Parts: sequence; structure tokens; C-alpha cells
Amino acid sequence: MRWAVILAGGAGTRFWPLSTPDAPKQILPLAGERSSVQDALDRLDGLIPPERILLVTGRSLGPHLQRIIKLPEDNLLLEPRAASTGPALVWATVEAARRDPEAHILTTHADWAVPDPAAFRAAAAQALETAAHHDRLVTVGIVPSRPETGYGYIVPGPELDRHARQVARFTEKPDAATALDLIAGGALWNSGLFAWTASCLIREVEAATPEIAPALPLLHEGDVEGFFARVTPISIDVGVFERSNAVAVVPGGFVWDDIGTWEAIHRIRPRDGLGNVVVGPGFTNETEDCVVWSDGDPIVLDGVKDLVVVHANGRILVMSRDRAGDLKRVLNQLPPEVRDVGPSKE
Repeated sequence: MRWAVILAGGAGTRFWPLSTPDAPKQILPLAGERSSVQDALDRLDGLIPPERILLVTGRSLGPHLQRIIKLPEDNLLLEPRAASTGPALVWATVEAARRDPEAHILTTHADWAVPDPAAFRAAAAQALETAAHHDRLVTVGIVPSRPETGYGYIVPGPELDRHARQVARFTEKPDAATALDLIAGGALWNSGLFAWTASCLIREVEAATPEIAPALPLLHEGDVEGFFARVTPISIDVGVFERSNAVAVVPGGFVWDDIGTWEAIHRIRPRDGLGNVVVGPGFTNETEDCVVWSDGDPIVLDGVKDLVVVHANGRILVMSRDRAGDLKRVLNQLPPEVRDVGPSKE
């Protein structure tokens, strides 16, 4: 049967000061009116039933997610520690296989913007079919719309069938010039939408991932704490996909965006005639291509461009849009009394 795993971890620090420990980005309406995790669940409607959807997150985020999602309680998998996507997805895969030894698993993330859920489901169904038919790990590739330097790229290889190709190689976060060359050569964005059978993933982990494989017996014995204590943190991309010879790619015919920074809000939210995104009480005059977000007092921008201006939880952030990806580094330099924020008192 088909199963899905939604990854909903991460602290959301790149959405400071809006995202806080009490209101992490996964439960915020960043892309629209609903939380990103609810959008992720809705996207699977009609493809995989709620009783076969597992959601992986950290223990601190569990209570927040439980308040807003409608899944069986034992489908919420709380990681003992953050160890990147490799151990998280191996654990979820073993858990799905424990409940259903023939599990075919789709993995997705809780921080994506996908405006066409039907096209997403069509690509996901094709990925699941390819994984089962060819006994391979499958990734869904998206045709790039820009030379994005923050994404991974897939260089497709020979055809497997009319829907799927082998993967020749992965390139992670290239510089702009390399990204342009990759796009010109037909490379795709690695969306992070994956599919596999449980037996295939475990086989490839045992063959290629020493950071995880020695701890697998603990997981099979039900010792989740011991498994996470023993593994070395590593992403599923680096630890498995980039090392395996059994990887395929299918095309994703849908618009996709990773809601990773404030810059993403400018891409996915409606813009005014001058390219501004305004959420909350904000006003612009002779201002272009800015992101304005306020949870309290009005923000007024005059005669500026390409800025992110956020007022949330008693803090104000002003930064150039092209520096949005560096926000985590900036936060690490702030004193705790400035950096650490809680719910707004307004």
C-alpha cells in the first residue's frame, strides 16, 4: 500500500522574528491562509489516506503540530534528537514497514509551496509507480525557473522507460554560473519529493550509508532512542541518493517552491503593481519589490526597494532581500535578549 512521510522538523530561524519556539514556521500561514503543514497534508488528499501518513518532527514541535493536524496520534513520530533527514526517513520507513511489510513510501516536506495539488499528486503517483516497477529510489525533478544557488540539481541519465530516467549525478547548491550551465544542459531541481519501497531503501542504506547502517538492528528491535544515539547525522540526499547506483528521476509537472527564507515570500505571495508583498498593516509609496510583514503596528515604506521589513513578536527586522539566506548567521551574532523572542504581547 501507499504511505507518505512528511518531514516537519527544523527551527525556522530564517523566518525570525515571526517564527518562534511557541509558533514555529510549520504552523504559520507563510504561503497563504493555512499553515504549511496543513497544506502538505491537504496536498496528499485522494492519494494517500490520513491513517497511512506519518509526520516526523522534533519533540519540542510535537505539541504545536498536534493542535492543528488531524492524524492518528501514533502517526506523529517525535525524534529523540535532530539528526538530519537520513535517520528520520529511515526510521519512518522502518515504522511504515512494521505496519505494512509491502509499504511503498512517498516522502515530502512541510515547508513547500505548490499551487497545483492535482499536478503534484500526479507526479507523486508516477514516482511511487516507478519506485515499485524498477526497484529504485526515485526523486522528482522540477524544471528550473531561475539559476537558484540554494537548491540541488539532478543531471538525468539514460531512459528507464518513457516516464523515468536514471540519474547521472547530483550537484548540490552550485554557484550562479554553474547553475546556468546545468540548466542549459537539461538539469532539474531536486525537489526532495522522493519515493521508494521500504525494502529498497533499507538495502541501499546497508550498502552505502555507514553513518546509519550499523544502527539499523536497534531500529528493527524497536529501540528508537538507541538508534538516534548511535547514528551520525546525515541527509538522505548525501547519505543515500548521491551514493546509490539505483536512483531514478521522474519529471514533476508542477510549480514548486521551498519556503526557506523571507525571499521565498516574495516569490509565492501575491504582489502589487510594483512587486511588493504586504502582509498585515503595511503601506508603501514609491517602493518596489519589498516584503512587508507586520503582526502589530503599521509599517510604512517610502522610496526604497528590494527590502525585507518584518515587525513580529516585539522585534523589527530590516534587511536586503538578497541577504535573506544569511539570516541564521546574523542571528548567531545577536545577544540572547535580542534574538530570543516569544509570542507577541500586542
